[in-house]
Amino acid sequence: MSFDAAQLAADTEAFCQELRPHEELRYVERQFNDQLVPLAKKHNLLGINVRPEYGGRGADDASYFRALARIGREGTGVRTFFSGHLSIGAYPIQTWGSEALKHKYLPAAARGDVILAFGLTEPDAGSNPREMTTTYAPTADGYVLNGVKYLISNGGIADAVVVFAYPAGVSGGRISAFVVDTKAAGFTAESFAANAKMGMPTANTAMFALENVAVPRENLLGNEGDGFRVAMGSLVSGRLSVAAGCLGVIEDCLAEVIEYAKARVQHGKEIARHQLVQEHVARIELARAATEALVERAVVAKGTAGGDLLAAEAKWFASNAAWDAADRAVQVFGGKGWSTLYRPGRHLTDVRVCRIYEGTDEILTLKVAAAVLGKEWEAFR
Repeated sequence: MSFDAAQLAADTEAFCQELRPHEELRYVERQFNDQLVPLAKKHNLLGINVRPEYGGRGADDASYFRALARIGREGTGVRTFFSGHLSIGAYPIQTWGSEALKHKYLPAAARGDVILAFGLTEPDAGSNPREMTTTYAPTADGYVLNGVKYLISNGGIADAVVVFAYPAGVSGGRISAFVVDTKAAGFTAESFAANAKMGMPTANTAMFALENVAVPRENLLGNEGDGFRVAMGSLVSGRLSVAAGCLGVIEDCLAEVIEYAKARVQHGKEIARHQLVQEHVARIELARAATEALVERAVVAKGTAGGDLLAAEAKWFASNAAWDAADRAVQVFGGKGWSTLYRPGRHLTDVRVCRIYEGTDEILTLKVAAAVLGKEWEAFR
């Protein structure tokens, strides 16, 4: 059966409409949204970018990222779940896993029976993965992993995690990537309390420890030493998903501002008629149009020689544009904007993290500058 883009769009819309009241209630209560996975499962959205032979819908890149943009309107926490499960969870397994590994995890992930996550960040290793301290050592039938991963989206609800580690006791060794079952002996996860995070209270964020966790040999992604390539390739997919989600945030901020400004009356007329309010509206629209163009350009280039750079540009621009759009939406809402009872306030609180994860503003700035100046001018050589 061929992929049906219109059906995916319809299913995504139905999911978003059904999820919204649950998300708004959980947000006010500052609780994990336990309805997200069941509803995503109901609307068949947990295998959007997984190929049909592995149980997924087989969406093309353009349709997948359009779906993420629509999901992003419901909140960065909602979209972050999908990024963790699909963009940097299913994607590396589908791209670098053996056929046996793909069949082991992807059909279950597409059904929603297995939730995926991506374990790269550590307490002392963020923007530079080469500073990781998690290690692996070969055994008779596989590997044993030790270490700690930090600030992992879906980390407390995942059934399997893509984990990166260095070879133990090998000076100058290269990172390898593994799929680790979270029910394995020695794997322990601790979710962050909702109030411990600035935003995304309805999403799961966790740290987990690996203490002599046994991993089967077939759970290696690619070959030993391919981990950095797996990580960087997955981050291109992840950055595009963040950019698409930020586009959704901007779209929702624009819709909220238009509706509110036409209804709110101050100084004898609707505030939509005030010139300074119109400036906010115009700038949000400009952010939407520019972000949409950059995301579409980057999606078309995905997998090409220049795709990495364009994904970085799109993510960098989109995350800052979404932050500015949410800030302007809060300003238009006035006192009501300074409350998470209203959507602009939630977007402002949540989208701030998009300028940090999947590549900080600073790292992406240097990446773009080096592409313009030349590789020999890289600031962190």
